[in-house]
Amino acid sequence: MTNGLRENRDQPQVLIVPGLGGSGPHHWQTIWENQNPDCSRVDLGMWDNPQPAIWADRLGAAISTATRPVVLVAHSLGCHAVAWWNALERPAADKVFGALLVAPPEVEEAPIDSRLSPFAPIIRKRLPFPSILVASRNDPWASYGRAKRMARAWGSRLIDAGPLGHINSEAGVRDWPYGRFLLRRLISAGTPDATPLLAGGAVDTLLRAGGGTR
Repeated sequence: MTNGLRENRDQPQVLIVPGLGGSGPHHWQTIWENQNPDCSRVDLGMWDNPQPAIWADRLGAAISTATRPVVLVAHSLGCHAVAWWNALERPAADKVFGALLVAPPEVEEAPIDSRLSPFAPIIRKRLPFPSILVASRNDPWASYGRAKRMARAWGSRLIDAGPLGHINSEAGVRDWPYGRFLLRRLISAGTPDATPLLAGGAVDTLLRAGGGTR
């Protein structure tokens, strides 16, 4: 991958966790996966009929079989898959030392797509590793206020992405350079053996230059 991410056995394995439909060919997740040998996609299956317990189980299996420490990069409903895995599975949580959670959708109150409803209610359990939640001010899938509440529930650092829609290919972010920057910062925050910067996974100190807000 360009922009400073190269294949390196000392680098963590980046597990891409898509949402509904699995992320198309022009989605930034797919671009990252194609450009970076350290990235691999988690095959959650049932892309058009997702079930939280099945997605959590398959995410857990991918984490357990990873040969290196893991950083999760989730988009949309994939963020909720991470939260459900944290609540239901967690046997390999010590292999995960960070998560980038992008544009999680509303799943409780009038979700934009009925297929999101099985993921309600929102998991209210803090992630045990540093995490960054990136939210857009005009995301049709979730209000910024709701994203802020999800960040609080999961113990994530909230990043205001401005008006970027659902932060997907339709939003025109292409390979999303700012997301690459956040991933690099998350990886550089520490090693898998490091103590989280703050309890619950907040990463206040590493993003002082990144524009993060609560």
